[in-house]
Amino acid sequence: MRLFAAVLPPPEAAAELAAEVDRLKRLPGADALRWTGRPGWHFTLAFYGEVEDGVVPGLAERLARAAHRTPPFPLAVAGGGQFGHGRALWAGARGDLETLRLLAERAEAAARKAGVPMGEHRRYKAHLTVARSRDAVPTGPYVELLDGFASRTWTVGDVALVRSNLPVSGVPGEQPRYEVVASWELGAAG
Repeated sequence: MRLFAAVLPPPEAAAELAAEVDRLKRLPGADALRWTGRPGWHFTLAFYGEVEDGVVPGLAERLARAAHRTPPFPLAVAGGGQFGHGRALWAGARGDLETLRLLAERAEAAARKAGVPMGEHRRYKAHLTVARSRDAVPTGPYVELLDGFASRTWTVGDVALVRSNLPVSGVPGEQPRYEVVASWELGAAG
């Protein structure tokens, strides 16, 4: 299974971001970007890639422990930026980013302890991808609009293990499908 750990924004925050993305889509040149849909919006904590079925129970057990050791915390979708010279446009986060980063480190450590090869460790950057492009696209106007955006703040109460099902139809613009395999409450006993 192709898996990752994530924090999912609640429907209210996703709706606010959707309204902002609709504004972005009206900017000149927006058709050069492939816009992600609401079902794909998440703050990835750790990307695991293809994980063998036999490893998933150990990974799940360790993620549960990581969640239980992490207290709930406030978060909002806010601001934005780009990666790869305009190949990815993202919305950022504000709130208790230190706890979010700690949760990301714990999600990565859980995978390593479960035997999932994680490759090189990278400094965590909280982001939610809203658009991609195969070619570099000038993103200045998009980033400028996102800079003024902030969703309502919510309390992050759980972490999700998500399965990514890549497109197989070959239809241009088809999005990956995401399925929550399991989730664990933050700060829970156990």
